Amino acid sequence: MGSSGGEPGSESTPAGPAAVKAPPSLLYMVKRLELAARSRLEGLVRPAGVTALQYTALTVLERHDGLSAAQLARDSFVTAQSMADMVRALENRGLIRRERNPANRRELLIHLTDTGRALLADLAEPVRRLEEHMTGDLTSQQVAQFRHALSRTWRTLL
Repeated sequence: MGSSGGEPGSESTPAGPAAVKAPPSLLYMVKRLELAARSRLEGLVRPAGVTALQYTALTVLERHDGLSAAQLARDSFVTAQSMADMVRALENRGLIRRERNPANRRELLIHLTDTGRALLADLAEPVRRLEEHMTGDLTSQQVAQFRHALSRTWRTLL
């Protein structure tokens, strides 16, 4: 690839010392941001006894309580098998409970417990500070534009 030791994903042209490097792809930059954010989030939530993926699932339930395991898996970005393991772990900790769906007795719906809500409340301020740190070099208008751009680009891929 003609990379000259810069960031992965950037390439330089063979034009000599003043060669201009192409910026990294947006896909690379999004993944790099996701990995850095997840690593920081892991460090925040680990002392509370949950993983970043478990925390994400709990926040999904906080916004949309009473989801099926399949829907929770989709909204939490994990496979159905991973979600089955996660549900067992979260249920064993008393952070969620499963109840039969009155409209479909074969389906179990997952609900956040008071203990789960309390854990999220305990983590709300540290997570807010992490987001604030992540966007600290941006104005409030840029943060709003960033949020909007992320939402629009995500919807485009659906």
